[in-house]
Amino acid sequence: MNRIQLLAFVFAVGLAVVAFCLYFVPLNSPAAGDTGNIELLQKVNPNNAPAESLMRLPGVSRKRAEAIIAYREQYRQSAKSDLAFRDCNDLQNIKGIGQGVTDDMCPYLEF
Repeated sequence: MNRIQLLAFVFAVGLAVVAFCLYFVPLNSPAAGDTGNIELLQKVNPNNAPAESLMRLPGVSRKRAEAIIAYREQYRQSAKSDLAFRDCNDLQNIKGIGQGVTDDMCPYLEF
């Protein structure tokens, strides 16, 4: 009889630990309750930022980051200027980036 009681006790404790982990741990993780806001240590300059930095901006996927870099490089070659972007509105020259996207990312940019 003692073995059955011990086994039941161990099973109950194990079940309680699993239930605790499933219920409380996700509530305390950083991903839970994430509102989609991003935090950057510095603002991003689209005139020289790598794709990985650009992708941290809201609304910028890898494809958009690559389009920003391609536009920047093409602009530098044709205009002989290092500054393809002087303000947020200049990013709208890139296909697929409109006013809504630039409004979302502008607070995170510097020029």
